Amino acid sequence: MTFSTYEYKERIRKTKESMTQKGIDVLLITDPANINYLSGYDGWSFYVHQMLVVIIDEEQPMWIGREMDANAAKVTTWLYRDNIIPYSDKYIHSDVNHPMDFVANILKEIGQENRNIGVEMENYYFTAKSYEQLKKGLPNASFRDATLLVNWVRLIKSDDEIEYMKKAAVIAEKAMMAGIHMIQEGVRECDVAAKIFYTQITGTKEFGGDYPAIVPLLPSGEKTSTPHLTWTDNRYKDGDAVILELAGCYRRYHSPLARTVQIGTPKDEMRILAEVAVEGINACIEMIRPGIVCEEIEETWRRTIEKSGFVKESRLGYSMGLNYPPDWGEHTVSIRKGDKTILQPNMTFHLIPGLWLDDYGFEVSESIRITEAGCETFANLPRNLTLKELV
Repeated sequence: MTFSTYEYKERIRKTKESMTQKGIDVLLITDPANINYLSGYDGWSFYVHQMLVVIIDEEQPMWIGREMDANAAKVTTWLYRDNIIPYSDKYIHSDVNHPMDFVANILKEIGQENRNIGVEMENYYFTAKSYEQLKKGLPNASFRDATLLVNWVRLIKSDDEIEYMKKAAVIAEKAMMAGIHMIQEGVRECDVAAKIFYTQITGTKEFGGDYPAIVPLLPSGEKTSTPHLTWTDNRYKDGDAVILELAGCYRRYHSPLARTVQIGTPKDEMRILAEVAVEGINACIEMIRPGIVCEEIEETWRRTIEKSGFVKESRLGYSMGLNYPPDWGEHTVSIRKGDKTILQPNMTFHLIPGLWLDDYGFEVSESIRITEAGCETFANLPRNLTLKELV
């Protein structure tokens, strides 16, 4: 298993504390990261319906999923075999049978049909059809929104989780340097992406990497004016800037990292933009410490960059760590104005002060851990605009 049974039990205990506060007797978890967090389950099966059921007065949760994936639950989780409950393929992609019909029947069989049932309403993996079928199959249950209940439990990392993220950061550094080294005039974008993927998975001699929740983001040229583009088979040109945003991943724990490369001589406006962004992130890292609230970080950033006339409307960062596609963020805390979450040791964030203008942009980011006295970055690479001379 990825963690000790003791750690999984502690996570269950904290989850049940939150369930009690919200008046939830039965929690139906469909987010694969939350399933993993509480059970250890790790498989590429989240494209079909699967679930972890936490019952307030039962010691262990139950895993419910596709029959061919049940052995994966036996291999990767700390659950008793009797708590691994498979459904047959007649429920897969059927317009007659739905997996939530099976779930409803199981809950009725074990006497949970009249209880307060929490579901993750705002979740990529919990569909409107799922909700309707559960309500149809459990008409006497009282359904409650349990969105992010487990995500908030995940906010403060254990020491083992931090160690996994440190290993992910080593992989992120290697992948970033592999990409930067390969970027040059005439090189295809897709070949750089392939090199990054290779490095992310091979990792180091001591430990290999996992697949990250987000593919490498590699906008170049005028496409650097927006952050979430991937790659094409175009070749880089003299004068192109290239943004690289990627992550190392180890046992599903991420350490994202972003840097910007300039092929040839940068324009003056790009130099200025890079200097402003780097000054801003440096100022934030210097002031971050436990006890302050998230919006104070954003305020430091805003005051630093506005001296040069720049404004960033989007958030400055977010909590992150364990996750599956399509996102490595935890969807809880954001570093932005109005977020008054108090920083505590072993919270982890992706601090990403990107600046995207009309036809060019610059990104630099760090994955950080809040320490007892301040913060530390997981990676250790220069933050400045990387210049690539023409060959």
